Amino acid sequence: MDNTIMATTATALILVSLIGGAVSQRPNIVFIVADDLGWNDVGFRNSEMLTPNIDKMAREGVILDRHYVQPLCSPSRSAFMSGVYPFKSGLQHDVIQAGQSVCLPLNYTIIPQELQRLGYATHMVGKWHLGFCDWACTPTFRGFDSFFGYYNSEEDYYMHNMSGFLDFRDNQEAEWDYEGQYSAWVFTQRIVDIISTHNMDQPLFLYLPYQNVHFPTEVPKIYEDKFPHVVNTGRRIFDGMVNALDEAIGNVTDALKKKGLYDNTLFLLTADNGGEIFSHGNNWPLRGGKHSLWEGGTRVTALMAGAGLQKTGYTYDGMIHAVDWLPTLVSAAGGTPVTDRDGIDLWDSIRNGLPSKRTEFIYNLDDLIIPKEGQAGIRMGDYKLLMGFPGTQDGWHRPMNNTEDDIYETTVYNLNPDKLQLFNVMDDPTERHDLTSKLPDVVAKLKARLLEYKKQMVAPNYPATNPNSDPRKYGNAWTPGWCKL
Repeated sequence: MDNTIMATTATALILVSLIGGAVSQRPNIVFIVADDLGWNDVGFRNSEMLTPNIDKMAREGVILDRHYVQPLCSPSRSAFMSGVYPFKSGLQHDVIQAGQSVCLPLNYTIIPQELQRLGYATHMVGKWHLGFCDWACTPTFRGFDSFFGYYNSEEDYYMHNMSGFLDFRDNQEAEWDYEGQYSAWVFTQRIVDIISTHNMDQPLFLYLPYQNVHFPTEVPKIYEDKFPHVVNTGRRIFDGMVNALDEAIGNVTDALKKKGLYDNTLFLLTADNGGEIFSHGNNWPLRGGKHSLWEGGTRVTALMAGAGLQKTGYTYDGMIHAVDWLPTLVSAAGGTPVTDRDGIDLWDSIRNGLPSKRTEFIYNLDDLIIPKEGQAGIRMGDYKLLMGFPGTQDGWHRPMNNTEDDIYETTVYNLNPDKLQLFNVMDDPTERHDLTSKLPDVVAKLKARLLEYKKQMVAPNYPATNPNSDPRKYGNAWTPGWCKL
């Protein structure tokens, strides 16, 4: 071989080796979303819960004590993935329904696309719920190397269908072979398979939005039986669902250890909204739950653990919002975050225990009649202002352990769109003392800021069902390709 060619080849191999080595030092990232997990549904807050793996992460990592999301699923997931408030993407009214010609707008790059640019392998296992009418909306067209899971909001944990039609995909193919198998087990086995075959020279991003603990309330009896002291049947099954989720997380961490990836892995775990009170989730002592702008619907269990954290074993009380995760995870991966979004890069703040760069956020902005996730709310500093209808779950509810009766709210809602309520959520985190009449200047300041944000609001994208979505047209499976976005 010509000496010049040999020298050039050797130089190229050295460069590739150096680049590969640099890339391989990027942390693996595991982003876990626990569907409808309540504030009080984890062992480190409620000793009656059995969540040893989550508790270990919390104990050894950082509990994110003031982490906020949207009151419902699709809006929160859109905020996680895009770094954009849902009131700017049209997803602020409700979840994306199965037959709607809607998805997270395609003009936004999302977390897996940003991490692919940094050399990551990107895999998703679990619940999408960001729209699927156009194939371009679906995970493998939006930055994921593989997808194993479902598109819609809820499905049977064993039959993997919704409204009687299959909602389960292996990449783009309908998957019919898992009938009768509990979803947490099925998902975890796929995750373990991905980890075991992963190329160690490439950093790994796993997005794991588990089905647990969303309605329907279903779990193998071996988990339910761990809670014999819980009288209420629904709550007992729910507690078992939480335990099944925790076991799944433990199996994922074990697989990472076996592969030799664990020590260089950063974990983020969060709920997508507050616990669903009507489905036995619990947010005590916070007020309200899923579907509402109360703290119980928006301030959720979250934590980080693992690689890159300099300060650990503590509770971080800085303000964080769902939109912050895109820039924060990109920064943790050694990349340069996009700056044209609502999200703020909080990586240095969280990993070093420094004050949050975030001082305000919007809970929601929606002007449709009876907004499904509250009309309007803003947080500035210690104060929170709500305008109009706050959402459908209110009140303060302890876990339903000692009663056979379900506890439902009795609140009569005031639907006046101009009604204002002000709370100091640092001094009064359970929102029992409305300060509107005592602090009119603070009310005026927050209302003016809220109306400034409202100038950026786009109309909710919430169309009627598209008849072309009918699964009977596609072999009785919910299938993309019936709209063009």
